[in-house]
Amino acid sequence: MKKLDMVHDYDPTPLSCDKDALKESIRDGLIHIVGKDPLNATRRDWLQAVSYAARERIIERRMYTKRLFNQEQVKRVYYLSMEYLIGRMLVNSLMNLGFYENCKDALKEMGVDLHEIVGLESDAALGNGGLGRLAACILDSLATQCLPGYGYGIRYEFGMFHQHLEDGEQVEHPDNWLRYGNPWEFPRPEKIYPVHFYGYVVEHRERGVTRHHWEDGEEVIAMAYDHPTPGFGNKNVNNLRLWAAKATRDFDLDYFNEGDYIRAVQEKIESETISMVLYPNDATAVGRELRLKQEYFFVSASIQDILARHLELGYSLEELPNKVAIQLNDTHPAIAIAELMRLLVDQHHLPWQKAWNITCGVFSYTNHTLMPEALETWPVHLMERVLPRHMQIIYEINFHFLNEVRHNFPGDNAIVQRLSIIDESNGRQVRMAHLAVVGSHMVNGVAALHTQLLKKNLFRDFHRLWPERFVSITNGITPRLWLNQANPGLRDLINEHIGEDWLMDLQQLNKLEPLIDNPGFRERFQQVKRRNKERLADMIKEEMGLTVSPDAMFDVQIKRIHEYKRQLLNVLHIISYYNRIRDGRAGEQAPRVSIFAGKAAPSYVRAKQIIHLINDVADVVNHDPMVAGKQQVAFIPNYDVSSASVIIPAADLSEQISTAGTEASGTGNMKLALNGAMTIGTLDGANIEIRQAVGEENIFIFGLNADEVDHLRAEGYRPRDYYDSNEELRQALDMIRDGFFSPSEPGRYRDLVQNLLEVDTFMVLADYESYMREQERVDELYRDQDAWTRRAMLNTARMGYFSIDRTVAEYAEKVWGIVPEGWN
Repeated sequence: MKKLDMVHDYDPTPLSCDKDALKESIRDGLIHIVGKDPLNATRRDWLQAVSYAARERIIERRMYTKRLFNQEQVKRVYYLSMEYLIGRMLVNSLMNLGFYENCKDALKEMGVDLHEIVGLESDAALGNGGLGRLAACILDSLATQCLPGYGYGIRYEFGMFHQHLEDGEQVEHPDNWLRYGNPWEFPRPEKIYPVHFYGYVVEHRERGVTRHHWEDGEEVIAMAYDHPTPGFGNKNVNNLRLWAAKATRDFDLDYFNEGDYIRAVQEKIESETISMVLYPNDATAVGRELRLKQEYFFVSASIQDILARHLELGYSLEELPNKVAIQLNDTHPAIAIAELMRLLVDQHHLPWQKAWNITCGVFSYTNHTLMPEALETWPVHLMERVLPRHMQIIYEINFHFLNEVRHNFPGDNAIVQRLSIIDESNGRQVRMAHLAVVGSHMVNGVAALHTQLLKKNLFRDFHRLWPERFVSITNGITPRLWLNQANPGLRDLINEHIGEDWLMDLQQLNKLEPLIDNPGFRERFQQVKRRNKERLADMIKEEMGLTVSPDAMFDVQIKRIHEYKRQLLNVLHIISYYNRIRDGRAGEQAPRVSIFAGKAAPSYVRAKQIIHLINDVADVVNHDPMVAGKQQVAFIPNYDVSSASVIIPAADLSEQISTAGTEASGTGNMKLALNGAMTIGTLDGANIEIRQAVGEENIFIFGLNADEVDHLRAEGYRPRDYYDSNEELRQALDMIRDGFFSPSEPGRYRDLVQNLLEVDTFMVLADYESYMREQERVDELYRDQDAWTRRAMLNTARMGYFSIDRTVAEYAEKVWGIVPEGWN
């Protein structure tokens, strides 16, 4: 068959998406795949059947898209990420494919309510926070913009833990999201790759060239599971490929026959542990080793798969940079640089320099943190034991790199030490961020301030060496999920007045600005917000047994629990507000419900202590009759994409209060502002660009900026001075320290308060007074609902820049060198 005919020859008769065809597909799926009689099928059975009906139509488009890419000989981008927070797939797929209403009508005629069954779908537990949601948004945008893109990650069997609250404390339970199966995935048992660990390296000479063989050790099989990813408004479908660990031998019959049943399956258990849980607890040596194996496991399988596809398409290895772009989403997949070098040099016998030029031409790296302590490092001794060949390769990469550094900065041994991939001053560690920068042709920050600080501080010396490698690409969010799907009331209101083009071009939202002076439009905007708040109030009542009033301001801080995100600052405001009410100093302040959600890493003791404190404060505040109807606190457990889709549209106030210079970008701030929440925040991450977009009068900014933070640290920050000089702050901290909120264990938070008074790494106390003043401005504006609504509407109307489509288009042009190639 001629290459030109491949695509057109495939398209038989695509499955219809009209109501009758969908009814037939759903009924067939229920009977022949789920194996249930429609007369006694459960709601979950119907969910499965509808999912299979949608999947049939997605996979048709996936096959066609793949053939088109092959025919057009496109350059492909491969996105390597430890996390993908894709959320529930059914509604997203139906909306992207354009037959949500037809499916709802088809089910209605079959006696089933689509709305009742979609909530039964489990969130895919493949991520934790913004990193994973960004990756999911990028995949959505790649498909929507017809850009040839693939995601690679791990098919975690349990993923991120399921968070329970027991007596106010976080307790982690396995999140068995696969218990009912996953209709969206396609197992690919033919796509398996060996992944090696431990062992040793043998050198020998072959025709005058030194060759290396990695021998013995352990081997695990990586098996592929494909998740087709449909674009919106077209028929383009890309792919997310996840790897599951399989043992090379499932069962040892000799041990079984001897009666040693545990050892008979021990190898299988140990092998498959690799893809069991996202981010295993690395507080122990065993957990840290497992995490290193986990990162290498998915990277090795992915690089092998990328090379196999490239060669199968008939391209030479020298053409890799012209046909392949690999994006490292943070440092977790940075070992991919050493892995590609291993494959090119050891298996394909390319000369070192040629292999290195190819590697640097292929890789690019996204940095997501400004805090040096958060950059991933691995002890050299651990790397030498688990990945001995890769450690050798890293040494050689470092040798050549440091020679270049010495040539550019002769006699400057200090810069050599600072730039070295091996940190010799801290127990000999491999700096994975340094490996990522050295092995990539482009490095990007994820907000303007973030990139500026990367150049100025974190990667200052790298920027001196290679200024052309650094670029800023501000993060974005997908409006298809975070407005179209999550906020149907606002979506319908927008569509009614400006049409639907904003879904593909978010800048179109600026057409809403003239409507802000329309009283009828403002009233309907308020009605949408009210309904969303009622929906969230229902969820809080159902999950927590707490009754909250939609008439109150919903003050929302939803994000990973971490000291730098400063949930503690929010808590101090809550306590001070509580004291003002009790002392009769609150005046006419508006009723407020402070809403938190987020997970703490299992080994992060201080973050878990903060969760406990929030819930202890909530217990006191919510039961005090003196503040009834004026103040409440709610910590919603097990924050995920589905709960975010309820919380975000209901928020009045968005808390983005990290210490200036610590948050790389943030995407929660964008989602909340897009849905008409006013932001209170520091000049950190993307808050700066949001302020520029929405206008200074439409955002509440407080606190030190990044330069002021640096200056205060340099001159010697003394947090106790703020405690001594501010009576209200002192009262709040004393109440926490002395057990007012933990009477059964008065000393529970003594060390937390002591740390704030003596260290306060993230300057909570320094920003407290400014934060309190800005909260008073928030309260004053909220009491004027007409003025508040005007400013909230301007936030929605001016968020067009923060579309993920703009972000991905910038990556495509500045970093990947790929162009749209799809079909409509």
